[in-house]
Amino acid sequence: LTPNMFQYSLLQKARTHKKHIVLPEGEDERIIKAAARLQLIDIVDLTLLGDRNAIQLKCDQIGLQLDLNKINILNPDDSIHNNDFSNTLFEARKHKGMTETTAKDLVTDVSYYGTLMILNGLADGMVSGAAHTTMHTIKPALQLIKTKPGVSVVSSVFFMCLSDRVSVMGDCAVNPNPNAAQLAEIAISSALSAEAFGIEARIAMLSYSSGNSGKGEEVEKVRKATAIVRDLLPNLKIEG
Repeated sequence: LTPNMFQYSLLQKARTHKKHIVLPEGEDERIIKAAARLQLIDIVDLTLLGDRNAIQLKCDQIGLQLDLNKINILNPDDSIHNNDFSNTLFEARKHKGMTETTAKDLVTDVSYYGTLMILNGLADGMVSGAAHTTMHTIKPALQLIKTKPGVSVVSSVFFMCLSDRVSVMGDCAVNPNPNAAQLAEIAISSALSAEAFGIEARIAMLSYSSGNSGKGEEVEKVRKATAIVRDLLPNLKIEG
């Protein structure tokens, strides 16, 4: 699958199954440019988080034609949803010691606000991380969205668009030192993510040693993880 075909496939799927995506970093120039492009090709409904005047000013400064009347803009500092969101957050986290005051403060954070939009059915998904760290972006999801049934560990994938193919790299952002069972689950989640995007899963489990040439704790962990995956999904193409 070439990067061009991959992108074409994504666009067609997005157009066929139009979703509502929240962009928490709505005042970031890169996000505004992306929103303008997405508005032009009309494949997604968008909510930008931020101050409308600040977004309009940024558009004017960079000479961008973006019709803000056709995009939902919400400011977490002063939103009609804040009371409901803070109540939802408090109820979800009070067993962890969160207070009502803390919940009210947190809903003004764009990552929490965007996640709460999803939790409350006001958006289908969120794209963030241009101006925020990975942890800032995913922490609210870890606390509120949780994992889907049958999955115990949250992991990440990168879609690497190379010159002649698209490779899926997992997990390069969340788990610093997974054990063999977690590594196996990450491999399976990564494979399912790849296949959801039309990429045939052919898994290479990597350590510092290829095949059977090396020894050591990390090598053995990868071998064990590979064996676990083979036991769970014998039809999956995997080497380790």
